[in-house]
Amino acid sequence: MISFFEASLSELSIHRIGNKSQDEFYVLSEQSVSISDNLLNNLLQQYFLGQFEKVNEIYRFYHPNADLNLNEVYHFVASIFEDGQQFHSHSQEIAKHLYEVSGHPKIKSGELYVAYFENVQIEGGLHDAIGIFKSETKETYLKVYPENSGFGLSYEQEAINISKLDKGCLIFNTDKEEGYRVAVIDQTNRSSEAVYWKDEFLKLRVRNDNFNQTNSVLGVYKSFVTEKLDEEFEISKADKIDLLNKSMKYFKEKESFDLDEFSNEVIGNAEGIESFKNFKRSYEEEFETAIPDSFDISGAAVKKQARVYKSVLKLDKNFHIYIHGDKELIEKGFDDDKSMNYYKVYFREEQ
Repeated sequence: MISFFEASLSELSIHRIGNKSQDEFYVLSEQSVSISDNLLNNLLQQYFLGQFEKVNEIYRFYHPNADLNLNEVYHFVASIFEDGQQFHSHSQEIAKHLYEVSGHPKIKSGELYVAYFENVQIEGGLHDAIGIFKSETKETYLKVYPENSGFGLSYEQEAINISKLDKGCLIFNTDKEEGYRVAVIDQTNRSSEAVYWKDEFLKLRVRNDNFNQTNSVLGVYKSFVTEKLDEEFEISKADKIDLLNKSMKYFKEKESFDLDEFSNEVIGNAEGIESFKNFKRSYEEEFETAIPDSFDISGAAVKKQARVYKSVLKLDKNFHIYIHGDKELIEKGFDDDKSMNYYKVYFREEQ
């Protein structure tokens, strides 16, 4: 979805952001960085852009008051796209804004990079893009070099691993009125303090395209099967796995999603269908995200969700049964003599 084989880095500003709650301050550079070394330029592009090739989800800027210009990063980025001469001064304002939202005591200080790229490709089109990146993790590297008749050894502390980008975003100069197209990387997004990058600093929402629509429906359906069904129906784990397998088969074989068709083919039960549709509506209300009843299916989203769809039936600590096909070939029962449950599996040949 994102590639940078034609991209070039045209301007870069670097600042340092401390943790406000720890009484650390920010340090703003007086001018942007001049990079004349081609190897350094290539290394920076690899560091800044390399990990975005694996990004599928695209976001957009928003503001709770519905006025995009009240979103600080959107405002400064739009100004840069309109007048590149103000790049460095606006990068300083972006740094100040990041400092103001860096109030959680566990947020690490680090360098902030604001970069301007030309000809970055997203979804088949070439666009200029502004990158905002933060390096928080430093590492120690050993250096081995020829010395006399052998080799010498030294080290460098507080260095940056160019294969590990801590936080970053790329804002593409397209779809301005909708909040631009924004790709995000946050390697610490599982921790409570990390939400400040996407939610407080950038203020982003997922763009409602077919990737996110496909991803959302598969996610909602998985939650419905694994969490909600037990509340309303008596259903075995094998039946749950069968329902998940049917849904994945539907999305892999169809080119477009239709809610009624999906419900009838995959769930096939009037009460279950009504329960699923209610569950979907509750999700849309809770997360303020409308999922249309029909849309084109994204293969990339299906591939992503397939990795987390479980088809494994775990029996105590002794056996795992992988169910990929016909549920009718597995039977569940109870042995009175042993006072234990059992599964009977039918097959034609071993492989």
